[in-house]
Amino acid sequence: MVSDVGLESSRRFFATWLIGGLVAGLSVVALTAAWPELSPLGKRKKKRPIRVYMDGCFDMMHYGHCNALRQARALGDQLIVGVVSDAEIIANKGPPVTPLHERMLMVSGVKWVDKVIPDAPYAITEEFMRKLFDEYNIDYIIHGDDPCILPDGTDAYALAKKAGRYKQIKRTEGVSSTDIVGRMLLCVRERTSSGSPSHASLQRQFSHGHNQKYDDGGSGSRTRVSHFLPTSRRIVQFSNEKGAGPNARIVYIDGAFDLFHAGHVEILRLARDLGDFLLVGIHTDQTVSANRGVHRPIMNLHERSLSVLACQYVDEVIIGAPWEISKDMITTFNISLVVHGTVAEDDDYEKNNRDPYDVPRSMNILKVLESPLDITTSTIIKRIVSNHEAYQKRNERKGESERKYYEGKSYISGD
Repeated sequence: MVSDVGLESSRRFFATWLIGGLVAGLSVVALTAAWPELSPLGKRKKKRPIRVYMDGCFDMMHYGHCNALRQARALGDQLIVGVVSDAEIIANKGPPVTPLHERMLMVSGVKWVDKVIPDAPYAITEEFMRKLFDEYNIDYIIHGDDPCILPDGTDAYALAKKAGRYKQIKRTEGVSSTDIVGRMLLCVRERTSSGSPSHASLQRQFSHGHNQKYDDGGSGSRTRVSHFLPTSRRIVQFSNEKGAGPNARIVYIDGAFDLFHAGHVEILRLARDLGDFLLVGIHTDQTVSANRGVHRPIMNLHERSLSVLACQYVDEVIIGAPWEISKDMITTFNISLVVHGTVAEDDDYEKNNRDPYDVPRSMNILKVLESPLDITTSTIIKRIVSNHEAYQKRNERKGESERKYYEGKSYISGD
């Protein structure tokens, strides 16, 4: 038989063990409540995505803007982009070439952008910075390594830097909105020196500025004409990793896509909705010149290719696509549907006995899409020409800051 002493000892041991276990359990619960990461379950909990913010005017949007957005997105999990209002651009830089609603379409169409905020301020104010942190849960504010100086001489991102929430990316060399506007302003000089020709005549006089380092546009502003140096790495960075599946419905659309604009974005969106994979053919510089005049294209083939590749609706591009679509090309790329918009600058191709869509038309796989926006490359050029004095003044101001940047620049690693 078990003695009374032994029984009492066992009871005390059990009671102590029970109370100790209860206290330990409550301690663990309290600790994991205070610090969830200490819990084994806490390790499975998904971390909050890092959200980064970048703002800009995104006027005359080009592949340099797109590359900046790509770099910004790589610094976080989600990219929120602020598009500066028309009024703020006028106050700080001069009149924008493209209005806010077009710039919003352009930025929203970039494949690295998750959300767009309209009417963003030109400078990061205390109030707006708090809004970014509190309402949009922004972790970092991003900008390029080129200085952004306000009219009063202060840094537009000074507050973000002071708060320790600023990160810098490398500026994309070889292009800027100022450069592109400068290319078009060259034709204004030709216009003023030869009377007042018609718009068509003016376009024929458009100067090839691509091989000149600087041109003063007849005003001493020394507009810098960019030299884009394409690399295979940059094209890979912009490309999608996946090709079309074996049963994918491949839609094909071609064009110059010069001065990539909101009209291009919208027609590409409609084209993508018609299939599983959108293949875009981009015509060579020679083809564009032959069909639109020696003044075109304003952007060269690789510049135009990168702008199209950055669009979220595009899956793949043919760099240097043929003018005429052949049966062999349709078979090679397994094209199911060829589309063409109603708004284009070469709608009179059928009059030349050189219908580039003759083969897909005969195969009954050609579809004409109603273009959502009545915008062409000529539309953008006309905006510059009609208000060239204002844009010349804008370029003079911006050109000076860019001159200082290029004269004092040093190598910075990055993409």
